[in-house]
Amino acid sequence: MYQKKLKEDIRCPLEYGLGVFGGKWNSRIICVLAEMGTLRYSEIRNEMGNITDAVLASTLKSLIANEIVERKSYDEIPPRVEYSLSEIGKTVVPILQSICQWSGIFYRQNPDDEMAHCQKCDYHNS
Repeated sequence: MYQKKLKEDIRCPLEYGLGVFGGKWNSRIICVLAEMGTLRYSEIRNEMGNITDAVLASTLKSLIANEIVERKSYDEIPPRVEYSLSEIGKTVVPILQSICQWSGIFYRQNPDDEMAHCQKCDYHNS
């Protein structure tokens, strides 16, 4: 198993939080699962649009390791695996919604900027 050569140097809780739910794909996956509930891998992939399988698999693995997402396997043929937000993961959703609201306000200050709004959060273009 791969082990990092250097120990992570996290000096602030914000650094930890941004490492866990920050970034393009982590936050998107959290928002999709918050909106749609329990999904299979292929359903998440369809909702995400332009993510590669390798990046989706890696991101899900990281979210599971950080206890944001839960993975449940069923002993069936064909195998079935479902993903959902953990209780900890659900607590991240209001934070992401606040970031979305803040971003929508300040992004619109430049009239030339037009943002496609995510349908997965409670941000409304008002």
